[in-house]
Amino acid sequence: MLVKTRYFGEVELEEEKILTFDRGIIGFERLRRFTLIYNSEKGSDTSITWLQSIEEPSMALPVINPSTVLNDYTPNVADELLDPIGELTGDNTCIFVTLTVPSDITKMTTNLKAPIIINADTKKGCQVIAENDYPVKYNIYDVITKIKAEKGDM
Repeated sequence: MLVKTRYFGEVELEEEKILTFDRGIIGFERLRRFTLIYNSEKGSDTSITWLQSIEEPSMALPVINPSTVLNDYTPNVADELLDPIGELTGDNTCIFVTLTVPSDITKMTTNLKAPIIINADTKKGCQVIAENDYPVKYNIYDVITKIKAEKGDM
């Protein structure tokens, strides 16, 4: 299928790459179908990925694997919140957190309080509120800058 996107133009997408969020995501509850688009410009891997809505071309959220910015990130989430996406194991669980990138890039943050959890086997996902005392705005500019420097991207 051909999917229109705001940032990547038209993207050819296989049906098995579509993720279903039965309850949508926070602030966008009406949108239920998404895909992950990896930002591979310049051949670099800064670990930033885009959660792109299939239903709304202009809706794409930058997301990142939280372990990239916080090694011991382990959100505690009530089991009943995760039941709708199927049984999670170490092999089928993908966790992302959203990024906020303001005009002053040094103030870039990630939301560690509301992770997006995806079951790679069922292709279902949900955004939940972690019971841990994680911040909603965790500054990551220095972490991303260090990753890029280590990879020679700067």
